[in-house]
Amino acid sequence: MATVRPARLRYLALSHQGLTGKRKIGTGVAGVEKALERLGYVQIDTISVVARAHHHTLFTRVSRYAESALNQLVRQRRAFEYWCHAASYLPMRDYRFSLPMKRAIAGGEISRSRRDEKVRSWVRDRIRAEGPLFARDFEDPRQQRKGWWDWKPAKLALEQLFMEGELMSVERQGFQKRYELAERFLPSGIDTRVPSMDEYADHVIDSGLAAHGFGTEKTFCQLRWDARVRGRIRKRLRARADAGDLLRTRSDAGETLYLRPDALAKPMRKLPDVVRILSPFDNAIIQRHRGKAVFDFDYTIECYVPEAKRQFGYYALPLLFRDRFVGRMDCKAHRGEARFEIKALFLDDDVADSFLPAFRAAVLDYAAFTGCREVTVSAVSPPGLALPVRRLFA
Repeated sequence: MATVRPARLRYLALSHQGLTGKRKIGTGVAGVEKALERLGYVQIDTISVVARAHHHTLFTRVSRYAESALNQLVRQRRAFEYWCHAASYLPMRDYRFSLPMKRAIAGGEISRSRRDEKVRSWVRDRIRAEGPLFARDFEDPRQQRKGWWDWKPAKLALEQLFMEGELMSVERQGFQKRYELAERFLPSGIDTRVPSMDEYADHVIDSGLAAHGFGTEKTFCQLRWDARVRGRIRKRLRARADAGDLLRTRSDAGETLYLRPDALAKPMRKLPDVVRILSPFDNAIIQRHRGKAVFDFDYTIECYVPEAKRQFGYYALPLLFRDRFVGRMDCKAHRGEARFEIKALFLDDDVADSFLPAFRAAVLDYAAFTGCREVTVSAVSPPGLALPVRRLFA
């Protein structure tokens, strides 16, 4: 079995992710749709220290990205919200592949939360009669709530019906979904056939290859919601490799990789001196063990780590230069002051001289996206780079 060099794997991964040069997947709403179809999904996250994760991931790839584009794409029924490995935006073309999970939730195979059928019927009837509604449109008759986890009954019913597939989100205002009946929102002609287990497994494999260029059994199966699904994915990987539909090879570390038969045919091009500031939830690094195996980048998002145990900061963003991760940047957008603060910058000791001007361009670009005009720098490691970095933004 042949072995694929690490540099080739890095190039393959980044080219499929749209991260080998300047933002060029597309522009505007069409570019967002193209990016979604390439990546398979974009994770939604609430943290707003800088740009929210879903906007950040698309900004990194789509020229002239505007935050309104996702809502436009959903309203045009070209994308939808549902659960992937987390809450996500997905391309509408893949709608039928959300159905197995919805059926499993509705049947109690995944979630067995208590269901108040009276409230669920009330929620359905109001939306059917009044059109799309937010959770805030339903009054909570109780005088007190126990805490943030004690959702009012209507909100709980809305989310249950959303996860079961009866309701869909037609837009977001702030971070609140507006719910509509799926039967009224789905575009005409959409395929609503529930895929077989083999069809679903093949979809996972094919979308993974489109997004990353290659994968292991572990990466294809990670966070899939059912052991039967994971078992079928492994079975389909081996069967398709035996049939010649996939190429089975190895990494330098000895991992078995699956690729398209022609995946290694394209020549590697020299990557430009471009820095990419990635979201902690970016598709390229969300599988942490993959980041370690492919890029030798051991990354942990520390906002969930107690402050005393943080090594790099609350929301340190990975820094990609050419085909290597060379550091991370803990930062915050002070939008009221239009100031982008680099609270702590951590760089490799041997970072190339050409990194600094590329880093300056990337920071100014990203800061502007978050609504900031000024960039300030606090701590820099290694200390010898502190003055050169500060001069970049003086």
